[in-house]
Amino acid sequence: MLGQARWVEMLYLLFHEEAPTASQADLLEALAVALANPGPRDSSVHAAMCGGVCGSTAASSLMAALAVGAGQLAGGREVLLAMENWAACGTDLEAWRRRLPVRTASPGSIWPTPEHAPGFDPHGISTATPVRQTLTCLARLSTGSYLCWLEKNLTTLEAAAASPLSLSGVAAAALADLGFTPEQGEMLHLLLRLPGAAAHAMEQRQYGYKKFPFGSVELETDSIQEPA
Repeated sequence: MLGQARWVEMLYLLFHEEAPTASQADLLEALAVALANPGPRDSSVHAAMCGGVCGSTAASSLMAALAVGAGQLAGGREVLLAMENWAACGTDLEAWRRRLPVRTASPGSIWPTPEHAPGFDPHGISTATPVRQTLTCLARLSTGSYLCWLEKNLTTLEAAAASPLSLSGVAAAALADLGFTPEQGEMLHLLLRLPGAAAHAMEQRQYGYKKFPFGSVELETDSIQEPA
C-alpha cells in the first residue's frame, strides 16, 4: 500500500477491513482536519501544554491529553454516547425528542450519569460559527444520511437538548455516516485530536512557564495574613 494509499484510507481500512470509497475518504480526511487542533483553550490540549511546560516526556504529554480528552464533555466518551443515540434514533425526529432529555448511565458502567445531552454544548448560548461551518462542509461531502439530516433538523434538535450543537456532536454524526461503531468512533476521536495537543505541548515547552496562557492569579492584599 506504500505510495498507493492516503493516510485516511489506511486508517479507515484498519477499522473496517475494506478500503473506503473516494467520498468516504474525503469525509474522513475533512473530519481529521476539523479535529486536529482543538486549540489551547481545550482542556485536553491544555493538559498537554502543562506537561510540555514542565519538561515532561512526549508520551506523558500525550497521555495527559488522552486522559483529559476522554470524558463526557467534548471528549471521546461523549462521542460514543452521541453515536449510540444515532444508532438508536437514526433519522426519527420523535425518537430524538424522547431520547435527548434523558440522562442515564449504563448499568454497571464506571461512568457517571451524563450531565447534558451528548453532542451538545451545555455552556453554549447559540451554535458556534466553527461548528456550523464544519457541519456544512461535512454534510456536503457525506453520502450518508445523518449529517444532512442533522443540518436540516438542527434547530429542533437543539431545542430538544436545550443546548446548541457541539463539535463532538458533528464528529459523532460524521463517524456514524462513515459506518463506524460507537466504540470505534470514540477511539478515532481520541486519536484525531492528538496532533494539536502534541504541537501545543512542544510550543509551550519552548515558551516556558512565564508565557503560559490563562494562568494568571490575582492576590488580594487583605487576604494575606501577617505573621504574629
